[in-house]
Amino acid sequence: MKLVRNEILHRQSNILIEFNHTEGWLYVNWRGYQNYDTVVAGCEKILELLLESNCTKVLNDNTNVEGIWSGASKWVGQDWLPRMQAAGLECFAWVYSPSAFSRLSADKTLNCTEDQSFIQTFDDIEAASDWLRAC
Repeated sequence: MKLVRNEILHRQSNILIEFNHTEGWLYVNWRGYQNYDTVVAGCEKILELLLESNCTKVLNDNTNVEGIWSGASKWVGQDWLPRMQAAGLECFAWVYSPSAFSRLSADKTLNCTEDQSFIQTFDDIEAASDWLRAC
């Protein structure tokens, strides 16, 4: 049996974006403290790679995010997520951070998002993966 590894598409200290060939989705691992600039830069890179890979699913993992990044919540919810959907995104599985402040930032983003029909939040990566597979 051949082990298929995720293909690393982009790596910085605060974000790792991989294409999971087995599952057919982008896996985004956000890490550490985020701010408006790091969130915007990371999100724009995700959009670019979504278009390049012709992908329709994203596993957005905030497990390793620390602290608050709510300064970017409105931009993510009102600007970026609608553009992701327009680019072909059909399913966005969002794994919450254990950090209460990061979780509040994610919830604030969702409150700013008009169409949430393609977004589901999770407390663990296994449940998020199961939902994406069925999506």
